[in-house]
Amino acid sequence: QVQLVESGGGLVQAGGSLNLSCVASGRSFSNNAMGWFRQAPGKDREFVASIRWTGGRTYTASSLKDRFTVSRTNDGNVLYLQMTGLRPDDTAVYTCAASSYTDFLLNAPAYWGQGTQVTVSS
Repeated sequence: QVQLVESGGGLVQAGGSLNLSCVASGRSFSNNAMGWFRQAPGKDREFVASIRWTGGRTYTASSLKDRFTVSRTNDGNVLYLQMTGLRPDDTAVYTCAASSYTDFLLNAPAYWGQGTQVTVSS
């Protein structure tokens, strides 16, 4: 059974940092694009960042690229999101996703995690 399990969310003050992790199991994702989305209350889900494959190119939403960094382990099955300079409007459920080798912008992920809550207080 394929699973993506996120961790690392929590409550942080504005200006703080959090590191999210997503552990994939059930199959190897070393040749898949993986990444992160977020959904704030009352808003649509939005793309945060992705990485093409192990050690591959990364893509980050332009509004976030100065503060958020996506990476993954060499075996491709643990995904990270380093978030710095957090702001209250970063409050959202952050979800990891995996897609095909060519879908590096995660337009149609095949696998989704359950999400982890990030709350940034002012």
